Formats: sequence, C-alpha cells, structure tokens
Amino acid sequence: MTYEVVTDGLRFPEGPICMPDGSIVLVEIAAGRLSRVRQDGGVDVVAELGGGPNGAAIGPDGACYVCNNGGFTWVENDGLLFPEGTPDDYAGGRIEKVDLASGDVETLYTECDGNRLNGPNDIVFDASGGFWFTDAGKLWPRKVARGGVYYAAADGSDIKEMFYPRDFPNGVALSPAEDRLYFAETMNGRIWQYPLSGPGQIDGDIIPGNPENLLHAPGGIRGFDSMAVDSDGNVCQATLFEGGMSVVSPQGELAGFIPFPDPLVTNICFGGEDMSTAFITLSATGQLVRMPWPRPGHRLNFSGL
Repeated sequence: MTYEVVTDGLRFPEGPICMPDGSIVLVEIAAGRLSRVRQDGGVDVVAELGGGPNGAAIGPDGACYVCNNGGFTWVENDGLLFPEGTPDDYAGGRIEKVDLASGDVETLYTECDGNRLNGPNDIVFDASGGFWFTDAGKLWPRKVARGGVYYAAADGSDIKEMFYPRDFPNGVALSPAEDRLYFAETMNGRIWQYPLSGPGQIDGDIIPGNPENLLHAPGGIRGFDSMAVDSDGNVCQATLFEGGMSVVSPQGELAGFIPFPDPLVTNICFGGEDMSTAFITLSATGQLVRMPWPRPGHRLNFSGL
C-alpha cells in the first residue's frame, strides 16, 4: 500500500491522535512538546512539557493525557534520530494532563504506592473514563529500572499497579468490546492479552509468563512499540528494527506486515472518512504519514470522531 507524508521535520513524533477537525495531535519526544499537525501539514506547538512526552490520549473531559517518560539521550546517525539512554537531569516519569485550548499542564501522577513512575509510555481510556498505561522502565549503562502496567483514574485520585515487573512494556490497547487488554513488550517482541471482567479488572489470576496470555511473538529482530485496534479487533502493532506495521488477528496470527523505510515505526491512529485512514509515526525520520487502511479503525472513547 502507498502512503503520503503529512509533514516531516518532527523531533521523534509519537502518540498521534486524530481530532474532529482533521488535525493530528502528537508528541515530539526529543523536543519535549505536544504539537498539533494541521491538515495542510503545518505544525503548531500546544504545550512545552519537557522530559519525554510519549503516548497521548483524549480523556473524558476533552483534555489530552500524556505519558511523560522523563526524557532520553539522543543519537543522530545518517539523518536518523535514535533514543539511547537516560539524561543526567532525569527526575522520574509522570502522567500529565494538557488543556488543548490554553496549553496549561497539570501533573496527575508521579508514583504508585510510594514507587516512582520511571518511564510512562502509552495510554488508552476505557468507556468508564479510567485509563490503562504502560511504564517501560528506564535504562542506564549499568542498571535497569523495570517496567509495569497500571490503571488510573482521570481525576488523579487513584492509581493501581496491575503488572510488575515486565520487560519494557510499551503499546497498550483494548479490544472493541473492552473485554480484553493488550500490551506489547518492546525488546522481546511479544504481545500479551488478558481478559477483563470490568474497568481496571483482570478476569482471573495473573500468572507470570503464562503462555495462554501470549497473543503473538514473531521472533527475529522485530521489536514492538505502540498499537491500535481496528474494527475487526486486529491489533495494528507498530514494529521496530525491521520497520513496519504488523497486523495481528485476535487469534494471534500475523495477518499482514506493511514495511516502511524507517527502522522506528512507533505508532498508528485512525481517522478520516469512515475511520479508514491510518496515520503512522515514522520516528527516526521525523515523519507523520497517512495511508488508506483496508478496514476502519476502532473509534476510541472520548475522541469525538
């Protein structure tokens, strides 16, 4: 399938959100900001957040909720931008709420049960207004802070650690019926699935490494970043290193792989007429691209689409 570039020159774009006016709100991790890409490709800064704004989603109050990983160090090589490690001024991760009209920023969470958030990464809201998010952890030359998966209230009143420790958890999504939670682990290239009995409630015991909860693991050098779900329930998984979009069926089968000329394909969202346009972030080259998708994307809660 062919694609077209909406805009380029972005500083490691991620977390795209299709807005009702046709614009795309996204983060630029390396620039520490939340930006809006207009339909003509122009870019406006919504808020200067600092650190490393990563995943983003619209909440029940219309604000944009941002997972801030606290920042990376960066390496540029042959025109490609890569995150490398943790900067000297790193002070922990956080969940932030941004007023899209004013750009005002509120910090909602910096810790859970006395343990600080290390590298919040991706986020999805359920219909009740609560949100799941991943914390990928953090890397230093000789130590690693492990990651986890959390469920939190949008008003900042409650946060629960649901899975810990996990190996670099990244993308997170809900099935269309919200009866299944998906999340990806980047470096080992795995997508996990867990049945849900209600908002923020795992159905059954959590058994670490249970193969029944493993949806997909292709092997090789494919790493997994963020994800979205289409109207058929397929997990549309941004894929690193080999650079592309993996389409994984609800049964765990690889239904397709779409390659892109960028080793760090990081995220996807759906919009346009009938939700059949995919917007994809090619982060190493700093591009937001769009392409027709063979199935409509699943409409996210509170998106207004």
